[in-house]
Amino acid sequence: MEFFENIAWYEWTLIGVLLLLFIAQIYWYARYLCAPARKLRRDKKSPVTGNPSPVTDGVSVILCAHNESENLSYYLQALLTQDYPTYEVIVVDDGSEDSTRDVIERYMVRDPRLRMTFVPYGARVRSTKKLALTLAAKAAQYDYLLLTDADCVPESKHWISEMMGGFGYGLPVTGDGKEVVLGFSPYFETKGHINRLVRFDTLFNGLHYLGAALCGHPYMGVGRNLAYRKSLFFESGGFTHMMNNRAGDDDLFVNHVATKANTAVVLSRDSYTWSLSKTTMKDWWQQKRRHLSVSPSYKGITQFRLTLEPLTRGLFYAAVIGTIVYACLRYPIQFLQLGFGMWELLLCCAVGLFLVRWITQTAIINVSARRMGLRRFNMFSILWFDIALPLVNLYMLLVPKKYNWK
Repeated sequence: MEFFENIAWYEWTLIGVLLLLFIAQIYWYARYLCAPARKLRRDKKSPVTGNPSPVTDGVSVILCAHNESENLSYYLQALLTQDYPTYEVIVVDDGSEDSTRDVIERYMVRDPRLRMTFVPYGARVRSTKKLALTLAAKAAQYDYLLLTDADCVPESKHWISEMMGGFGYGLPVTGDGKEVVLGFSPYFETKGHINRLVRFDTLFNGLHYLGAALCGHPYMGVGRNLAYRKSLFFESGGFTHMMNNRAGDDDLFVNHVATKANTAVVLSRDSYTWSLSKTTMKDWWQQKRRHLSVSPSYKGITQFRLTLEPLTRGLFYAAVIGTIVYACLRYPIQFLQLGFGMWELLLCCAVGLFLVRWITQTAIINVSARRMGLRRFNMFSILWFDIALPLVNLYMLLVPKKYNWK
């Protein structure tokens, strides 16, 4: 008892701050990043039984293509062989200079469900992709729009059925009245550190935005696998409120229109779309910059939530290091003595909380990856990415650079 009475107030403060930051981090992981894994577990324990309601609603699958002749040659067939009764595929030629249009026209001869439109040459808009999606939405025959990219391939022929199930039709039924459906789009696994970095970043961000939506706070989606109603698109003004942003045709739109009541999340394996990751650090860096460039345009409450996690994470690491440094400088020779002293107390608090968070983080990320059918990460890779990625994001936000994005 006398030992604790001799602890100075500022040392109690140091321990208290460290503990509060630890609790904030564990809460974030347990509430938000665990939510997708909890949903998958519930779905596995309580699968949909009985006769599913018949699927009668048509859907327009939309993808934009800018010099994507090779990818369309590989992946377009997968979109035209979906096991869904009523759908069309609209490809928007966004100023391609290769044989993109020729590839589309060849497929159009084989399948009347494939349609093509194009962005007028020389269109003076800041984001031709937003214009392309708007043109496709106007041309769509159906009220349900399902978006993907030209370099994406669905997991299976049931992709459309699974994503449409999020609206409350077909299998699985998740509730009526939904107008936005968020899907997941991982990257193929290949060799190399860049691929591991991209896959981890995609998984972590996916768990974050899908988990937030499951907890009633939807704030973004990815255009590689996203669906919403055509009526919602035009009633909300489409992209008119974000035309000054080159990017943001997916996440900014979802941030603008998604609510707890109108948004659903689909996580079944058949609902995935896959694509190849960037292979060089330069390409990934530019892609990352493009995604981060629109974050200042998110709603204020979204920016606050997105800032809170990396802020408490950075402060937690700083508090751990600061506590260890303080203990070594304040009690330089106590660690050589027998017994339990202040040096041991500070060290146990700092190292113990760090290890508990690290183990908890590794368990949550890898359990989520396993349930989602993805490759797990070793704990040292997770620690490295956990430290490096927020620093990369901070640098890109503080030191913006303009690119000619398509």
